[in-house]
Amino acid sequence: MLLLTDNAGMTALHEAACAGNLDVLLKILEWAEEKLTAEKLINNFLLATDNNVMLSWHWTANGWKVDILLQVWEWAEQKLTAEDIKCKLLLATDNAGIA
Repeated sequence: MLLLTDNAGMTALHEAACAGNLDVLLKILEWAEEKLTAEKLINNFLLATDNNVMLSWHWTANGWKVDILLQVWEWAEQKLTAEDIKCKLLLATDNAGIA
């Protein structure tokens, strides 16, 4: 269920980030750590893109919810290498070329 997407290609993590609900986001992150392999957790969840090639990171930043942005950042620091944070998270662009 965690890796399922809606018609817009958004995962549960995208939706929680977009909605700006920290409690829901934390629960989803907890379930993801329990249920997904390390590879799926990174590639198919944390770095998953929707149909507009937006990461949950983009949606979090778009929502201006600092508490959620900090939580996703902390989780990314735990799961990703410094190189992946730089190249796959911070420098990631959507289909319009916006980071």
